[in-house]
Amino acid sequence: MKKKTLPAQSPVALVTGAGSGVGRAVVLQFAAEGWRIALIGRRAEALAATIRLVPPAARQRLAAFACDIGDHAAVGKMSAAVLARFGQVDAFVNAAGTNTPRRSWSELPLAAYHELMGANLHGPVYCVQALLPTMRARGTGTFVFINSEAGLKASPKAGVAYVASKFGLTGLAQSLNAEERPNGLRACSIFPGDIDTDLLNKRPIPPPPEARAKMMRPADVAACVWFAVSLPQRAVVEELLVRPL
Repeated sequence: MKKKTLPAQSPVALVTGAGSGVGRAVVLQFAAEGWRIALIGRRAEALAATIRLVPPAARQRLAAFACDIGDHAAVGKMSAAVLARFGQVDAFVNAAGTNTPRRSWSELPLAAYHELMGANLHGPVYCVQALLPTMRARGTGTFVFINSEAGLKASPKAGVAYVASKFGLTGLAQSLNAEERPNGLRACSIFPGDIDTDLLNKRPIPPPPEARAKMMRPADVAACVWFAVSLPQRAVVEELLVRPL
């Protein structure tokens, strides 16, 4: 059976961490806006669960690609498959990220450090490198990185590896704007405060329900992503700090 051809005018978002949390909320936001979406995540079943949350009529515009973005070779295969499926990427949204319960200088395991840096920093670098050539060739595109307020100021709550990875992500976005602006590309770092997601369960002591109730929701951050991407191409939100009231 021949596959349906998607409308050429429909823009494409590639979203990492699309199986849960902010990444899932970004998928739902962009699907509601009529975008085509490549969902990236390590677990195929989680990506499928996100797709089931999208109205049936819009699901043909979505495609899931299971990939550990901390694996350079896997990112190369994934990006090639995405471009073969959709032909372009207009927005890259990096919502993938992790932390470790043992996160202080006194107890951080070296293996956990490397795993965290792979997911939080190396993975975004691999994805950007894979996507830059085609985005440069088209002369347009937006990169959005779900950072953290820990990427602006270190805190013991976040842990050393997480802070280091998020400071690196801050520099990654700044370097994209510094170098790629002449090519029509732009980048935005979003620095959220506490969000009620599953990542909180990786804290040494997960917060109780009453604390979570005061936090932002993933949809709040997804709205910030949409703001950064939907601005006219002549403008760029380079950094956006958002916190709970």
